[in-house]
Amino acid sequence: MNYATPQIEELFLNFDMECEKAIEYTKGEYNLMRAGRANPKLVENIKVDYYGAPTPINQMGNISIPEPRCLVISLWDKSALKLVEKAILSANIGVTPQNDGTVIRLTFPVLTEERRKELVKQVKKLAEDTKVVLRNARRSVMDGLKKEKAAKTVSEDLISDYEQEVDKQLAKQIEAVDKLAKEKEADVMSV
Repeated sequence: MNYATPQIEELFLNFDMECEKAIEYTKGEYNLMRAGRANPKLVENIKVDYYGAPTPINQMGNISIPEPRCLVISLWDKSALKLVEKAILSANIGVTPQNDGTVIRLTFPVLTEERRKELVKQVKKLAEDTKVVLRNARRSVMDGLKKEKAAKTVSEDLISDYEQEVDKQLAKQIEAVDKLAKEKEADVMSV
């Protein structure tokens, strides 16, 4: 779409960036939600005090998933196993690590029906929070368009077209959030 002024173009660029950030954040949060399956994202950002430097686990070794409910962390430096085990325990991710001297195993319990329903509530809440962020981004664009309209730099017809364009883009973004939430909800509820 062509924009009449650089200010309007900047409004739309900021809107797109804010929407993209909100949706990426939501995807990241959904990836961290445990759905009864092992997910390397749960541990890869846990920092271990390794030779005096906080080091993420994914930079200290390999994280694999030999079976759906089990994560195996094999470190390149076996002397750091105790440090990694301690860091996982202090991260409080809800799983107790088992150190057998060569690798660390994390076995995730099967989710109860009650826990699944609780997770679905979290999924829906996060989706609603994301929609609020998207609507706030829309509001800032609309305020900017009103300023342009008041300054009479652009015709009212063009402003009306831009407002419709913002509403269309917002509807697409909200649809994307709803789709993400439905997928995650189905993932959580599948046994």
